[in-house]
Amino acid sequence: MIGAMERKEDISAFAPALLRWWDRHGRKDLPWQRNPTPYRVWVSEIMLQQTQVATVERYYDRFVDTFPNVEALGNAALDHVLHLWSGLGYYARGRNLHRAAVIIRDQFGGELPIGMEDLESLPGIGRSTAGAILALSANQSHPILDGNVRRVLARHFLVEGWPGQAAINRELWMLAEACTPTKRPGNYAQAIMDLGASVCTRRNPACHDCPVSGRCAAHRAGRIAEIPAPRPRRERPRREVVLVMVIRDGAVLLQKRPSHGVWGGLWSFPEAGEVSGVAEWCETQVGISPDRIEVRPAVRHSFTHFDLDMTPVEAHISEPPGRVAETDDWLWFKLHRPAAVGLAAPVSRLLASLGERKALGETETLSD
Repeated sequence: MIGAMERKEDISAFAPALLRWWDRHGRKDLPWQRNPTPYRVWVSEIMLQQTQVATVERYYDRFVDTFPNVEALGNAALDHVLHLWSGLGYYARGRNLHRAAVIIRDQFGGELPIGMEDLESLPGIGRSTAGAILALSANQSHPILDGNVRRVLARHFLVEGWPGQAAINRELWMLAEACTPTKRPGNYAQAIMDLGASVCTRRNPACHDCPVSGRCAAHRAGRIAEIPAPRPRRERPRREVVLVMVIRDGAVLLQKRPSHGVWGGLWSFPEAGEVSGVAEWCETQVGISPDRIEVRPAVRHSFTHFDLDMTPVEAHISEPPGRVAETDDWLWFKLHRPAAVGLAAPVSRLLASLGERKALGETETLSD
């Protein structure tokens, strides 16, 4: 750890050095930096949670063009919102964005509030996200502490330990508050996020390009690679599921998932307990026995805290189903004319592979 006097000097020099660097090298033409209204910045900050800028750039313009303000977003069907979110991952963010828009529409007159307490009361907005929205859209002086900022501060001030620990997190918040300037807080917020994203990266940081490397305690100690400390290792749980792909006349049966949990609110294939139970599942749930069953190779999808192994099983039927009709929870998804609904990325890929097979007239089992 560094001494109190040295730390105080480092804090006072930190923001000016970052701002000088950002004036020359910082990003200033990202889509949400053009006309940075509170609404546009809010959407970008939610999208950027655990997602890289390059990925968000592919989704942002289409999303805000479709939903240009809070009222448009709050009035939209959740299916429409999740359809435009499909592929971004972490779908709870999209659900929370929609829920928050409804609250803002009904309780705040359709205008995103520009006070910390009101912002933090909304779904999906914590202290750091609220601070970023207010700094970037209203130039208010609030600290932020996303993953990039944690890494920059932990290295610069040699904060040892995993940032997920309460004591370490508190120390980093204190440093974030101390370093945040009252002048140009919006530029500073963008600067420290840019530094973490482009220079002080998790692996192979470009310390020679860093405007504060000369005072960086981890750099001086030769400990950049170990700061911040990683999350303590633990074995990742693995879950298995059988996906039932009921297929008839170029359409695939999808089921809407519950609003909570994995892929909450999205459309997916229904699930069966075992591969051997797919025929019985069809008889019970669809009211018809499949003409042909094809078991496809298992596909693994990794979530933040576990791995999911999915075994897709095609159940081909030729007769009209006896029990399932299109309701709020079931949908016959037409491969040649897909509905605009929210789909998780693995589900979308599996549907695309079915569409390719149909177009090519293939019948053999394909690997994802």
